[in-house]
Amino acid sequence: MPPAPLLRSGKSNRTTDSPISYFIKKAIETPGLISFAAGLVDEGSLPVDDVRVAAAEILADPLTGRAALQYGSTQGLPELREQVLQLVCTADGVKPADVNLTAADVCITTGSQQLLYLLGEVLFDPGDIVITEAPSYFVFHSLLVSHGTKVLTVPMDAAGMRVDELEALLERLRRSGDLARVRGIYTVDYFQNPTGLTLAVERRKRLVELARRFSTDHRIIVLEDAAYRELRFTGGDLPSVKRFDTTNEFVVYTGTFSKPCAPGLKTGYAILPPDLMAPILHLKGSHDFGSANLSQHIAARLIASGAYARHAEELRAVYRHKRDVMLNALGAEFADFPAASWTVPDGGFYVWLTLDGIDTGPNGPLVPAALEAGVLYVPGEFGHVPDESGSSPSNECRLCFGVATTEQVTEGIRRLRKACAAVSASKGAKKVPAGV
Repeated sequence: MPPAPLLRSGKSNRTTDSPISYFIKKAIETPGLISFAAGLVDEGSLPVDDVRVAAAEILADPLTGRAALQYGSTQGLPELREQVLQLVCTADGVKPADVNLTAADVCITTGSQQLLYLLGEVLFDPGDIVITEAPSYFVFHSLLVSHGTKVLTVPMDAAGMRVDELEALLERLRRSGDLARVRGIYTVDYFQNPTGLTLAVERRKRLVELARRFSTDHRIIVLEDAAYRELRFTGGDLPSVKRFDTTNEFVVYTGTFSKPCAPGLKTGYAILPPDLMAPILHLKGSHDFGSANLSQHIAARLIASGAYARHAEELRAVYRHKRDVMLNALGAEFADFPAASWTVPDGGFYVWLTLDGIDTGPNGPLVPAALEAGVLYVPGEFGHVPDESGSSPSNECRLCFGVATTEQVTEGIRRLRKACAAVSASKGAKKVPAGV
């Protein structure tokens, strides 16, 4: 007799594997494959010596060692929360009091991904609406689907999210009676994952103004995902969206130590409106009773010693060089391919490549052709929400230069060009030279 069926929750049934999992698996299983897929950090620059010194100093003193090895609080190490507050406010050119913030508004999380999930648990019910950029961070899209949330999108241009289009969408939702379902607006505003684009400063202020204006019978929260902020390598820093939320009501600011320091610390943080902190902590306590305490002590020691700032500066040089290598390779390999265009990011890990006339989607011909050539990318289709007809753009690629070496970046772009030539030739189109 077969066993009785296992009954799963609605949320479990709505939760599927991330689309990136297949590509990570392929990268691991295929020797010699150059991966521009997963957004991993540069391995050669991981701060092994700095972390070893910080950990040794903490553990050399029985008092600090025992404190680091004991349970911490759900909200996080007070010293680190104060440091996070100062880091963000200093970058924004304000004092915490200027924007109605204290360390009590900071929560330390197990990476920024945990905060994204917790916020969904606190704010979103099935049928609620969240507005994102198009394209946007596809892992967050999957999380929203898990919560049963409907995702609506607004387009981007070179200056990031089109806030005029956002305003028009909010107006349409108001007229249709659906504004009451809008719970949040999500933006990756620095060197966006996946496009590498950055939200212009004038749009940051306008974003807060729109959230405030359309919060008529309930508050619409802006979720600012600033994971890549500290990896700017061209131009000056821009104030955060949170900077313009001077009453600390409308914006949740999330950051992480994974990208500018070490993902193995698995430590992120959020700055929250006061009335969101308690429900977030209630749920977080059910998850973990507090994120890894030793990692928090190490992060705090790195900041206090100046090692964190020095390492971030070194990383900016590393990623600037890798970006330049990728852009130069694209220019060289795709110079005679007029259907190709790409973004020029001022920071972060990503270049967004558009290939008009070539299907770059997960079921299109370029994925297998690229694998055959020995290179892997993320189909841009993953970053989009299908329209009412079920279609989405299928001529875009996300290229990550984070983990690949400079030699691999150059060779990987050459292989991608070869794959594009093979696809063009197989379509019966005029054969595109594969380059050298």
